[in-house]
Amino acid sequence: MGIVSCLGTDLAAVTLSLKNGQSGIVCDEHRKELGFKSPLAALVPEVSAKDLNLSRKTLRTMCEPALYSIAAAKKAVADAGLLRNHIQNDRCGVIFGNDSTIKAGVESIDIAREYNETHYIGSGYIFRTLNSTITMNLAAYFGTRGANWTMSAACASGAHVIGQALMLIRSGMQDIIIAGGAQETNWMAMASFDALNAFSSSVEPPTAASRPFDKNRNGLVPGGGGASIIIEELDHALSRGATIYGIVEGYGFSSSIGKTLSEPSAKGSVNAIKNALKDADISPDKIDYINAHATSTLTGDLAEATAIHQVFGPETPVSSTKSMTGHECWMSGISEVIYTLLMAKNNFIAPNINFTGLSEGCPPIHVVPRTRPAKIRRALSNSFGFGGTNAAIALKINSDNESDT
Repeated sequence: MGIVSCLGTDLAAVTLSLKNGQSGIVCDEHRKELGFKSPLAALVPEVSAKDLNLSRKTLRTMCEPALYSIAAAKKAVADAGLLRNHIQNDRCGVIFGNDSTIKAGVESIDIAREYNETHYIGSGYIFRTLNSTITMNLAAYFGTRGANWTMSAACASGAHVIGQALMLIRSGMQDIIIAGGAQETNWMAMASFDALNAFSSSVEPPTAASRPFDKNRNGLVPGGGGASIIIEELDHALSRGATIYGIVEGYGFSSSIGKTLSEPSAKGSVNAIKNALKDADISPDKIDYINAHATSTLTGDLAEATAIHQVFGPETPVSSTKSMTGHECWMSGISEVIYTLLMAKNNFIAPNINFTGLSEGCPPIHVVPRTRPAKIRRALSNSFGFGGTNAAIALKINSDNESDT
């Protein structure tokens, strides 16, 4: 696993942030100057091209999401102990989730307008502006020769990546998938989102703004970065002595278009969750923890709480790590699996911070407001996106990986 997020840029730092309930959300004064209704954002460290040993020529085709992805994937490959012969063959592929490269598009148009011609845009921008900029650059960087494409499915993109990797490996078509997701963090990527009135207006303090499931929630906070996990056929991983964090047991998906493209659906969420459990061949009572999609919006959290209550009842522990990270959008389906596996490895459930109680009319679910010890044997990670795209991932934790702490 590898990650660049507002909680840290290595697994140990992220684990500590999760355990401490540490928020990475700040106020961005530049957004306030630009007229944003909400200046809130997650503070994600910049990725240094120098640290990644990227040449100037290579950088010409890379935008912010591509840099985040290479940083995260490089860490994941190292953590998995993958060598060149494991990667540079037809049995290893790259699939990432990404649904925007807005800054690169804006920059190329600005250049054309400034000079009144396209000549000065240069040859690199076409590769920066494509959503698939991530996977084309990653495949070139690692020299993979298998699967090579990007999943664009709004905020469920990362989770669908895991599902597709699972299907490719089950089918026998691939042995290893370098999976991941990235979300650009620049203000340009979030301007139209801000116009929807979807962001929280609670800026004092900014760390209290993201309040999934809470009765006082009033909107999400944008986050981002890059996250990557190595998904490998089990016998293949065991044969090379790989450290295994967990097993992807099940993948469920559904489509549930509401009255508008942004309207969530409890029914669609239920279907995705039930499909994941069916694929894993387990009953709801086997799940020890749910990492909720809950973004801190009024309707979205209510729909998910309704779905969780319908499938699991009021007892299964639930928390949304978005209370600390904000909404990491296209990468969240991957990053939240990483957060869940780190909790399981270290025997705790991270808190749903800023939670004071469920809103009126919300069905009872067991939201965990403070860090607590827990043995997580199986977990579920939910991801639901605009346009009714839903995904759920069922994870079985490797019991051989005991915590060092």
